[in-house]
Amino acid sequence: MPNAAATLVDLFDDVVVTDGSREAFVQRTVDGAMRRITFGQLAARSTALARWLTLERGVRRGDVVAIELPSGIDFAIAYHAIIRAGAIATGINPRLGSTEVAHIIAACRPVYLFDGPLPDLADDDPSIRLTTADPSDAVAIVWTGGTTGMPKGAWFDHQCLQAMALGAAPLSEFGDRRLSPLPFAHVGFMTRAWDELSHRITTVIAPTPWTAAGTLELIATEAVTVCQGVPTQYRLMFDAAEFSTTNTSSLRIAGIGAARIPPELVREMRAKLGCPVVVRYASTEACVATGTRLDDSVEVLCTTVGRPNGGVELKVIDDAGQPQPDGETGTVCLRSRAAMRGYWHDPERTGEVIDADGWLHTGDLGWVGSDDNLRLSGRATEMYIRGGYNVYPIEVENCLGAHPGIAASALLGVDVEDRLGEIGVLFASPRPGHELALEELRAFVKERLADYKAPDALVVIAELPLTSLGKIDKLALRARAHQEAQQWSR
Repeated sequence: MPNAAATLVDLFDDVVVTDGSREAFVQRTVDGAMRRITFGQLAARSTALARWLTLERGVRRGDVVAIELPSGIDFAIAYHAIIRAGAIATGINPRLGSTEVAHIIAACRPVYLFDGPLPDLADDDPSIRLTTADPSDAVAIVWTGGTTGMPKGAWFDHQCLQAMALGAAPLSEFGDRRLSPLPFAHVGFMTRAWDELSHRITTVIAPTPWTAAGTLELIATEAVTVCQGVPTQYRLMFDAAEFSTTNTSSLRIAGIGAARIPPELVREMRAKLGCPVVVRYASTEACVATGTRLDDSVEVLCTTVGRPNGGVELKVIDDAGQPQPDGETGTVCLRSRAAMRGYWHDPERTGEVIDADGWLHTGDLGWVGSDDNLRLSGRATEMYIRGGYNVYPIEVENCLGAHPGIAASALLGVDVEDRLGEIGVLFASPRPGHELALEELRAFVKERLADYKAPDALVVIAELPLTSLGKIDKLALRARAHQEAQQWSR
């Protein structure tokens, strides 16, 4: 909804006046009780904590303050307190390893770290301003997943968050009760505050650690209207015994996003949740990018990630930087005011991904069809060349997603001492009661794709490793893939 606010604090002031009694966050605590906080209470408590940061901890405008807390109401209070103090919030996922945490701390040098219970403070008057703010002030640093190295800190200002809200539809409508299944340190929370406030959204926080049963229970009891998740989470919910008895009639829409979304899962979501499904594509750096529309066909939902959202511009370029024609694969580039302003204090790496014209080079490969929808082909770093032919793992993984015996899969290209150059090593998790065999899977792929795209080696694994964001962690599989490739022979 339109709003004349210039900063996030301005917007919050407006919300307190008009909708202060509306629930902002709902969370089930470890003892099973439900904790709730209204927008008015959130503003009052974050103001008190902001005053404490300023007076007791010496936090000043432009300082970085870190939050290493589980996803929950306390994280949200700390986040808004930091911004009210004029400082910059950065989240640290508690699941990160000590090396990753040390890297983040060294890179952004926070003056204070929330890593335990918040101080017990009396609520304060949220109309009090503790400092001035400008729309171009940094408000958040969000760290990339680190699947290809140490995390990088993408930073955003007030205007980024405002622009993100323009691309939130159709997953945001006034008064929604929206499930939040990802860590709050993720871009899905750190850059969504403007969207949540402007649409007066009640955020229903999924359990930490995430469980299918706990999430299903919240959907039913909290009348969730917007379900969100990555493919792994939806798969686990559908396979859970509790799903058959869960009332999902409150849902008006379900959103899904990840590097790879199996087409059959989209169909299953529509059938089992009984609501429209939208597929979203974005990245930490882009913040918001593309998405399907409510009136899109099943084919579009299953084969594309939609069209640009809000004020996002999209182009696909070749290796020389020239725009690719429709149907030709190249690097996906995005440009919008919602995108990160850069990597925190890292102009060199910023320059590697944002060009002089403001285009963000995502590193993802894709192509745009005549219908203007984007189709992803995978990461540029994931593509491998087998016998002179390019193979995009996402295409093969999507194909295998239709196999009745496969619950999840990941394909990696690995060098071999053979004229083929590289081969595909497939990691696959079987469904209960199914056995997987390489030759049968190769035949399955060859029936649907070019024969050179069939996997060359198979590793059957009970569960694929996941990142802290619930995505398949291919970096963790890399060493095993090399071992398998060394033993491979034609």
